[in-house]
Amino acid sequence: MNQTLSNIDTIIFDLGNVLVDWSPSYLFDKIFHKKEDRDFFLENICTPEWHNAQDAGTPPAEATEEKVKEYPEWEHAIRAFYARWKEMFMGTIDGSVEILRELKSKGYKLYALTNWNAELFNKTLDDFPFIQLFDGKVVSGAVKKTKPGEDIYLHLLDKYKITPGQAVFIDDKKENILTAEKLGIKGIQFSNPEQLRKDLENLGIL
Repeated sequence: MNQTLSNIDTIIFDLGNVLVDWSPSYLFDKIFHKKEDRDFFLENICTPEWHNAQDAGTPPAEATEEKVKEYPEWEHAIRAFYARWKEMFMGTIDGSVEILRELKSKGYKLYALTNWNAELFNKTLDDFPFIQLFDGKVVSGAVKKTKPGEDIYLHLLDKYKITPGQAVFIDDKKENILTAEKLGIKGIQFSNPEQLRKDLENLGIL
């Protein structure tokens, strides 16, 4: 028998790798001929930690210049990171967008909570029309707070008057789910649209 959470009225989505297929590898596979060189660059030069600083609000242009000064021999690849930002996307995850539309048709309140530099988000916004389906969104770069820190979740809850116990949060990263659950939000760790649909059905939401 499925567990039904009849009081759930709000679904909160992460964007990257839940609704949008994103990976720096999509770009840097074009730039580096060898996978080892690509991996070295992304693990030691333009690292996830470096990129996360831009998600927290550091201007990409400023971060690029600082990184070029630090590693001038990697200048071409460093400048490509944000200059060719859109090449890191492989479109939408269609099954997830279909679920989003179903939830909208059922009357759930929908919100986006994303770690994304605000400048880059605004440049990319028109590429993903489904974002218009959300009733509201919190972008980390705009509020200078990032997941998995609690502050960005509390900002979302307060801004849109969301009751944690009436909300479900969907994200691909375990650490982000754990923060949501600590705050009383039901968490679903995303792996693929089929699994997401099953999890939502088990909760009586779909």
